[in-house]
Amino acid sequence: MTRETMDYDVVVVGAGPAGLAAAIRLKQLAQEAGTELAVCVVEKGSEVGAHILSGAVFEPRALDELLPDWRARSAPLNTPATDDNFLFLTATRALRLPTPPTMRNHGNYIISLGNLCRWLGQQAEALGVEIYPGFAAAEVLYDNGVVAGVATGDMGIGRDGKPTDAYTPGVELRARQTLFAEGCRGSLTKTLFERFRLRDGVDPQTFGIGLKELWEVAPAQHRPGHVVHTIGWPLDARTYGGSFLYHLENHQVAVGFVVGLDYDNPYLSPFEEFQRFKTHPKIRPTFEGGRRIAYGARALNEGGWQSIPKLTFPGGALIGAAAGFMNTPKIKGSHTAMKTGMIAAEAVFEALAGDGRVEATGYRRRFEESWVADELKAVRNIRPAFRWGLWPALAYGALDTYILRGKAPWTFHHHADHAALKPAAASRPVGYPKPDGKVSFDRLSSVFISNTNHEEDQPAHLKLADPALAIAVNWTLYDAPEQRYCPAGVYEIVDDAAAPSGKRLQINAQNCVHCKTCDIKDPRQNINWVVPQGGGGPNYPNM
Repeated sequence: MTRETMDYDVVVVGAGPAGLAAAIRLKQLAQEAGTELAVCVVEKGSEVGAHILSGAVFEPRALDELLPDWRARSAPLNTPATDDNFLFLTATRALRLPTPPTMRNHGNYIISLGNLCRWLGQQAEALGVEIYPGFAAAEVLYDNGVVAGVATGDMGIGRDGKPTDAYTPGVELRARQTLFAEGCRGSLTKTLFERFRLRDGVDPQTFGIGLKELWEVAPAQHRPGHVVHTIGWPLDARTYGGSFLYHLENHQVAVGFVVGLDYDNPYLSPFEEFQRFKTHPKIRPTFEGGRRIAYGARALNEGGWQSIPKLTFPGGALIGAAAGFMNTPKIKGSHTAMKTGMIAAEAVFEALAGDGRVEATGYRRRFEESWVADELKAVRNIRPAFRWGLWPALAYGALDTYILRGKAPWTFHHHADHAALKPAAASRPVGYPKPDGKVSFDRLSSVFISNTNHEEDQPAHLKLADPALAIAVNWTLYDAPEQRYCPAGVYEIVDDAAAPSGKRLQINAQNCVHCKTCDIKDPRQNINWVVPQGGGGPNYPNM
């Protein structure tokens, strides 16, 4: 069967804040110019917002620029942040620290980013943008070396790789310009990095894994607008990370935990650290008597200014977290994602009116002249300073923020996260308590409330470049760290008498919550995450 072809002026891959802001801005520009512009957004989640996971305390700066009347349009920004609390935890105590300027949230809102994206999708469709959820962009199309759009994945391919009776070929979405807004560690974005050498001359991207739960808490424990961030326990001083608690409306509290993926101990489990964190005597009372209603996990970019790649290539550009615009010390990336989507839209619109080359219309220049660049440059040294450990990093952060004010004449650099792991023989196992089923839980019950679902009869979307390395390297040298860094129980080492070593790696791909951690942290970069059949994965409500 041949693939159907649909032609557009611009195709956007990903219906997150960057992709939707770009689509809206393109349509606004077309309306202002009195021209027609065909814009399509393709989204791998079953609906807009289904795969969106963020804290989130949202800074509305970009939204103010994109849709100044968002309040009249009933945007779901319902809970203003009222107070900030920054705590250092020991095993039994909580010490309040001064809140760094970057983490102050006056004027911001505690929101569900998924619900904001659903609302942005409605605004985009009202302007004439075509949005296709449930269709995963699986292939970049090229014409004579120029990106010419994307193709969605075939549906109805069986586990054996052969078409089933339900087979439907993918669709080619061809475009004059294609914007990639896949989010952190996008599967197609990775191929663009390699083909066009977009990462040459910049630092490796560094990442964290963010785990989040949404709770309905007892009324006495609920303080709408209350914001808490913590550092310290349960992580040791060598491991970057921390937590957040954000009190939304309707007696809901979002709680999350972030661990930098440059940790060195293969026995560390981000999921277990998150569960242990909630048992702290300062934290546990918030959740006692409450009900956990959602769970999810997602990798996030932490590299900032020095890790931003080349942004354009023939036929398209990178926007949002696909390029890595998160402000890590601020713990925010949605406002920067939206703004870069808007900037790229302006460059694309200008290109379409000219010679069609977006790389010639100043997307990079517009970015470097924007407040996004100012934000990222000012905090560029904060995250890499944590290589020295928690206390030296906090001391340097105070110097950089209050004395140098982000204008240090030096720039620290990043290293690749996967290279940080030490062998198991040189590391100490971590003893984690068993979940109590009240405030701490196991992986499988957590995956259940992420509403994750994949068609069972399909090829696994987690590919091993060399299956033998799973045992020869990961199991033998590192005690199979994928069993611990995966927050969804996807990877298991099981006994297999037929295997030469008596062990094999079992991949439970149906559990995958699309966090991309395995693609990042595997010590030999042997795991390649590709899109499953469209609509598969988590279905996050209010996350």
